Amino acid sequence: MSKRKSKDIHLPAGECLSQVQRLLRERFCHQQLPVGPFGFESQHKHLLELLKRTAVHGESNSVLIVGPRGAGKSMLLNCVLKELMEMNEVKKNILLVQLSGLLQTDDGIALKEITRQLNLENVVGDKVFGSFAENLVFLLEALKKGDRSSSRPVLFTLDEFDLFAHHKNQTLLYNLLDISQSAQTPVAVVGLTCRLDVLELLEKRVKSRFSHRQIHLLSAVDFQGFLRGVELQLRLPPDFPDRRFAEDWNAGVEALCEDKSAEAVLRKHFNSSKDFRSLHMLLMLALSRVTVSNPAIRPADLLEASRLCTSDAKANVLHGLSILELCLVIAMKHLNDVYEGEPFNFQMVHNEFKKFLQRKSHSVHNFEKPVVVKAFEHLQELELIKPMDGASVRSQKEYQLVKLMLDHTQIMEALQKYPQCPTDVKQWATSAFG
Repeated sequence: MSKRKSKDIHLPAGECLSQVQRLLRERFCHQQLPVGPFGFESQHKHLLELLKRTAVHGESNSVLIVGPRGAGKSMLLNCVLKELMEMNEVKKNILLVQLSGLLQTDDGIALKEITRQLNLENVVGDKVFGSFAENLVFLLEALKKGDRSSSRPVLFTLDEFDLFAHHKNQTLLYNLLDISQSAQTPVAVVGLTCRLDVLELLEKRVKSRFSHRQIHLLSAVDFQGFLRGVELQLRLPPDFPDRRFAEDWNAGVEALCEDKSAEAVLRKHFNSSKDFRSLHMLLMLALSRVTVSNPAIRPADLLEASRLCTSDAKANVLHGLSILELCLVIAMKHLNDVYEGEPFNFQMVHNEFKKFLQRKSHSVHNFEKPVVVKAFEHLQELELIKPMDGASVRSQKEYQLVKLMLDHTQIMEALQKYPQCPTDVKQWATSAFG
């Protein structure tokens, strides 16, 4: 027992916390792969078997992974690839080509990227090919093993698969799926997309060569499973340097997940989004409030993080406006109230602002009209006001109809938080008749 105690390391609290923050930030920001496919065990098994048949037995396959953004499509694929690459009979054999519809915007760029990832630039050299298909077939022929009897299997992953369907004639998709149907070269094509109607985008000749295998990721995790996921995300591993600190931290995490107010915050988050990336953002903001004097995540930290996550972006823009711009927004709010949401023009806003200056204000400077015009145009650039489609282009700027893109609640909340807002401006905003 004494030996075991002597091996325990006790680090200063500040050092422990900096290690905790570094470890958890890496987990949240670098999207580290989980230990297992949380909630997608059957899909994981299906995809692993499919790719193993290509990697080990040389059987060509094609499959689509379909699910909403943030559902875990890339996570599932990366978990399977990691497991696949740890198998001795696979890691020395298979070649991986990763393409994205956001980066490879046409087939020419995609072909160059395939050549680069397969390290075949020196093989292609200055050769001229008659067609895309000839070039691709030549690349795959160049991957023949030394005995020329068999090719190395190639795994193509196509992120944002639906964007490849917009390429001219869908040449890349046609040729990849055509090769996956022929027995000459073992190829697996894995597409990732968030569009359920992706097959409708494919041309008839492309669709006929696709295997029509689809793996759908529609999270079936209930709230208790979500809470368990939160706990796993925040727990420290057994190999953390200071074991006693890790035990205290993990006990604090368990207490946090059992706390009623923290549970209410997490349930609200769960009901609005089951996306783990948005959960990571919430936990990241809560983690940033941990200090030496507050060495654990408290329910209050989670509540503040939730408030920041769900804060209104447009209301936040109002906090950075000048007093003049804020006055114009209030003038527009009054016009909205008077004319019941009907569009208005700059001249009407300017008249409303002048009435306020004459009657009530002692703290706001009487600005020249060109300055007020500039402030109004800035609000338009910030998209807080929007020109009406029916407005005539030939009419003067002052008389073009616009609409306010903020509601009463957003303006009043922003005024409460606006730094050093003059009292008479606040009173003007709350008055019924402007």
